Amino acid sequence: MPRCFWCNDDPLYIDYHDTEWGVPLREPAALFELLLLEGFQAGLSWITVLKKRERYREVMFGFDVQRLAALADEEIEVLMQDPGIIRNRLKLKAARQNAQAWLRLDDPVALLWSFVGGRPRVNHFQGRGEVPAVTPEAEAMSRALKKAGFTFVGPTICYAFMQASGMVMDHTTDCDRYRELAH
Repeated sequence: MPRCFWCNDDPLYIDYHDTEWGVPLREPAALFELLLLEGFQAGLSWITVLKKRERYREVMFGFDVQRLAALADEEIEVLMQDPGIIRNRLKLKAARQNAQAWLRLDDPVALLWSFVGGRPRVNHFQGRGEVPAVTPEAEAMSRALKKAGFTFVGPTICYAFMQASGMVMDHTTDCDRYRELAH
């Protein structure tokens, strides 16, 4: 099956590409998890985070937003000792801060989807050189999230989040998933 240029031959990556990436996601808990995971990715490759996702789910209470909002500094220090996750104190503190910011939003799903007018934006990119790293919509999302108190939500992270959550459909035209999702 032809896949997007970024998908390597790792079975975990192939499954993620074939079943998750670019599929419109509107479930609040799943969007929250993805937003945090995209923040954990900052400076790293997505496959690194993907390989650690199950451990994150275990040690971060299934990404329960209420529980993460109440994460104590001592718990962050314990997490810093866990080799199964990315041990970055700033990113772990960001998980708590972002959970608190999420809880302050009236409707986080509506806010996030508002940057694409509430429905997936289907792009028709033919290859790697056409797919942007940042768009004006991602810049606007980043500004709004930062204003709401989020961190690790720069424009590049926001665009990767938009791609992964299906807010934008960036499977390239030579990818089999393009035909499935470009409706």
